[in-house]
Amino acid sequence: MMVALLKPKLDALEARLAALSLPEGGWSAAARKDALSRLGATGLPSARDEYWKYTRPDTLNAPGAPRAAVFEGSETPIFSQRDRLKITFVDGVFDPAQSDALELEGITIERLAEAGTKDIHWAKDLYGVLEARGQSPVERPLAALNTAFATDGILIHVTGTPSKPVSLVYIHRDEVSDAILHHAVKVESGAEITLLENGPAAARFNKVLEVEVADGGKFHHVRAQGRDHERRAATHIFARLGEESLFKSFTMTANGVLTRNECVIEFTGDDAVAHVAGASMGDGDFHHDDTVFVTHDAVNCESRQVFKKVLRNGATGVFQGKILVKKDAQKTDGYQISQSLLLDEDSQFLAKPELEIYADDVACSHGSTSGAIDDTALYYLRSRGVPRREAQDLLTLAFLAEALDEIEDDSLAGEIRERLDGWLARRRG
Repeated sequence: MMVALLKPKLDALEARLAALSLPEGGWSAAARKDALSRLGATGLPSARDEYWKYTRPDTLNAPGAPRAAVFEGSETPIFSQRDRLKITFVDGVFDPAQSDALELEGITIERLAEAGTKDIHWAKDLYGVLEARGQSPVERPLAALNTAFATDGILIHVTGTPSKPVSLVYIHRDEVSDAILHHAVKVESGAEITLLENGPAAARFNKVLEVEVADGGKFHHVRAQGRDHERRAATHIFARLGEESLFKSFTMTANGVLTRNECVIEFTGDDAVAHVAGASMGDGDFHHDDTVFVTHDAVNCESRQVFKKVLRNGATGVFQGKILVKKDAQKTDGYQISQSLLLDEDSQFLAKPELEIYADDVACSHGSTSGAIDDTALYYLRSRGVPRREAQDLLTLAFLAEALDEIEDDSLAGEIRERLDGWLARRRG
């Protein structure tokens, strides 16, 4: 299939694949071969592709990871004081010494590296399946690359309601590490789970998270990306929702020379709810891209996209969000907002909000704005004795508040708010 590609794309793909080895055997073999076939037909992303025109994919496509310095800071990693089941990966490699036993009531947890060698497994009906569905109408070649070549990840089967969250911790130690992880989560009817993620992961990180939420199931996801500034990441979430199910995902990003977070959500059951939100703060050579595609294919479903970006010193923020409402998806409630706060004239925010609606009984809206700190509000705080830099930080946190409100657990929202406040305070000093 690769011969159909234009030569630049063919050359880039061949160079990238030459640095990888396709895992063989086990129940995932068919999904891997299918993903490799799709990748051969599309090639790697290029700046000419419609959904990559704002974000250069060169360093994500390169055969090797660009060097990324390891940040040595004194700040305690987020979520570390919380009671959780911790699963740790160092540069994409599972570290049992820093992980808890993979046992918790209401769920079964296995590593892809171990479970993938079996002939039969429940994840066969999920691994690569949602990723493949998410390739249309927009191609997502880095996700296909992940499905084909991921050597490890976590497989979680949720049958009840665990007493504490599952926490995936990503540690970066090697300046040229290149990590590919693939996680799959299946939430059965009436079950519920909270999944936490944090850490810089690697110099370059490619991650896929596939989530299937059955009727009446609930999935909560809170993720913190940050610390090592020179890191690069391309992450993908693919979710499929059953009847009366709930999916909520929030991502905080602070620092990172290049981050591309994609989220693809499909409603297949009536009366379901999906919220995806993000708060990002960038300084200098910071490029952050949120790309979201929500498909409503069921009745009376609700989706919300809430993304806020704070940019300074030439940082760049990107938002590409689409709501597709199919003809039988009546009573759809779709909301999308993307906003940026530009703290100087050198930063930029590039947005592409979209609605495509084929049903006639819907309530859908989208909006996208960029602006500076409100001078009137700043004057009000200054007039009451608040120093200028502190007043600016207070208004910045107020700007981000709508995104943080999407986190259902107030204590988790508080932890995220503290980290954002700390990021601002360090730059204030």
